[in-house]
Amino acid sequence: MSEFWLISAPGDKENVQALERMNTVTAKSNLSRNTKFTIPDFKVGTLDSLVGLSDELGKLDAFAESLIKRMAQSVVDVMEDSEGKVQENLLANGVDLTSFVTHFEWDMAKYPTKQPLVSVVDTVAKQLAQIDTDLKSRTAAYNALKTALENLERRSTGNLFTRTLSDIVSKEDFVLDSEYLVTLLVIVPKTSYSQWQKTYESLSDMVVPRSTKLIAEDTEGGLFTVTLFRKVIDDFKTKAKENKFMVREFYYDEKEIKREREEMTRLLSDRKQQYGPLLRWLKVNFSEAFIAWIHIKALRVFVESVLRYGLPVNFQAVLLQPQRKSATKRLREVLNSVFRHLDEVAAASTLDVGLCGNPRAAAQHPGLLPLRVLPHRPGPPGLGPSGFLQGRWHYGHGSCWLQTLRS
Repeated sequence: MSEFWLISAPGDKENVQALERMNTVTAKSNLSRNTKFTIPDFKVGTLDSLVGLSDELGKLDAFAESLIKRMAQSVVDVMEDSEGKVQENLLANGVDLTSFVTHFEWDMAKYPTKQPLVSVVDTVAKQLAQIDTDLKSRTAAYNALKTALENLERRSTGNLFTRTLSDIVSKEDFVLDSEYLVTLLVIVPKTSYSQWQKTYESLSDMVVPRSTKLIAEDTEGGLFTVTLFRKVIDDFKTKAKENKFMVREFYYDEKEIKREREEMTRLLSDRKQQYGPLLRWLKVNFSEAFIAWIHIKALRVFVESVLRYGLPVNFQAVLLQPQRKSATKRLREVLNSVFRHLDEVAAASTLDVGLCGNPRAAAQHPGLLPLRVLPHRPGPPGLGPSGFLQGRWHYGHGSCWLQTLRS
């Protein structure tokens, strides 16, 4: 499991030196591996518009994360018979997710920075919305097919009381097209085979002698045929039940059996035809969604940094990868110590202020938006295969602006 932190600090000389001190301390103590996270300049617009974008990006971030988790789970579901190969289908631009994050570069062709910032955000939002719509329709069709197939397969399993008998019986087991005679199927407990052979002919009048035959067994009992006259069916069923023999309601219908077998063949064929295209679509669009998500992270860093540090735009973003879980507490202490000068007012106060406080005031007074790194809350188990990155943004008391990603 890999965890990543994104931090941002003003780009003036004092804070550049602070970043250098942070890099020196974290490297010397083997606390984290740090790399520059390059974010291009955008057309900022007004601070009011940035406040609105801050809220919108927060919602878009959560939506993107949810979408990526659902797509990853869909890959797991589709590849249920090849779980060991799931990871090779969860890539971004053909590389593993960790490599993509640590070597992130803004995609100028897909998200031109010459456009207003609000247009860039709108482009990402529309892209993710379209992927979400396509995911729902494609997975719904595949899951409906899968469910229908599972229902048919389920009918072919279980005990003799519940399972379908169409794949067990044959035409030769029955007396068909007779005005007077009918063949019944009777489930007999294994411990009662001998009793059945001795008594079945006398359970009712008009039972055809030596007409019984064992055609199938399970762990509990066997399925026997017996032929008798139609007019004594009810009497035979009653007497059979009294002796703990269960008549299974089944009438041989060759057309229905053929239809059921053809349905199974068709569903298996349809699933095979859908499997390849769906998996390829998931692989391509998981990559697209993940790339879009990391671009959203970059946009959030940009917007929140401008709101916190003010105009003109001048900040540096750094990606930190804690080297071990036990180092995160010490890493937080280093960040708070190195960047304490950015948050002197908050450091002297016990009041925590988040974005819900007054973002405009924070923009007017750079460094007065306190921030706290809270414990990461991982997503539900099973939704993130090994290597799948998950992220949360946390606000509260602290010094530098920080966001965490976890894989």
